[in-house]
Amino acid sequence: MDLRDLYYFETVADLGNLGRAGEKLHRTQPALSKCIQRLEDTLGTLLFFREGRRMRLTPAGELLLVRARRLRQGMEETERELQTFAKGTVGNVRVGCGPTAAEFLLPRVVALLLEAAPQLTLELVTGQNDMLMNDLRAGHLDVLISPLSGLDDEQFETFEILKDNVVVVASADHPLFEKQVALADLCAWRWVLPGPTVATRRWLDNTFFNHGLDRPNLHIQTNSISMMPQLLRHTPLLSFISRHNLGPGKIGAALREIQLVETTMPRSFGLVVRRDAYVSPASGFFIELIRQEGQQLFLDR
Repeated sequence: MDLRDLYYFETVADLGNLGRAGEKLHRTQPALSKCIQRLEDTLGTLLFFREGRRMRLTPAGELLLVRARRLRQGMEETERELQTFAKGTVGNVRVGCGPTAAEFLLPRVVALLLEAAPQLTLELVTGQNDMLMNDLRAGHLDVLISPLSGLDDEQFETFEILKDNVVVVASADHPLFEKQVALADLCAWRWVLPGPTVATRRWLDNTFFNHGLDRPNLHIQTNSISMMPQLLRHTPLLSFISRHNLGPGKIGAALREIQLVETTMPRSFGLVVRRDAYVSPASGFFIELIRQEGQQLFLDR
């Protein structure tokens, strides 16, 4: 059976008259008569009782009308679903991000997604940048929200969201704030830092090494950004975190930046995808959302 014939049949059944159905469908009465005849020939049964100009459904026609409506509604729902899928507003996106992005950016992104694409789901993996890069390279992630500094692998394509600075921080009453500080003074204190393969840790280690100094004296190694301010707040430990984390209402509100040009690490922050990988409509929608809204989401936190 032809779906168009079923649609024409449904219209004739609803209006009970070929003339009115023809006006609605912009088809001639002979064309609609041929449509009904084709269906009756295919099914081997009469679908209408002809009563002058009026057409009344037979029991077989009533049954076909029920099924035709279900079929049409199913086709319309399928069409809407496919159109929605093509727009990227349904599906699953595998997202990797560091602890900072997970804690501060992703909740706002999810709120936007619930409004703009409530059927789009996320599979979120958090961790340090080195581990996430390996997952992205292996195809276990679709997109990574990550610092972009030092990322020159041709396998990846990047989209910058914002620029950032990573700085040395300490508790607000740390003894270092009582005098003018030089880089060498930081060697006398112990640190809370991420693992040695993390980009910020490598940069900091190299800064000390390039100035002829010992690398920072590690006391605690952790990838928990939320834990770090509490560790520093009541101790003389130092750490190295994003300047965006400092200030009233931020996670590092109780901390102060030790202002040194040598230990101010400029970096870019944004999205990373595999250059030649398939980007699903859902992933494309998510990427475009972050590109459009990510900077404001970060600055508002």
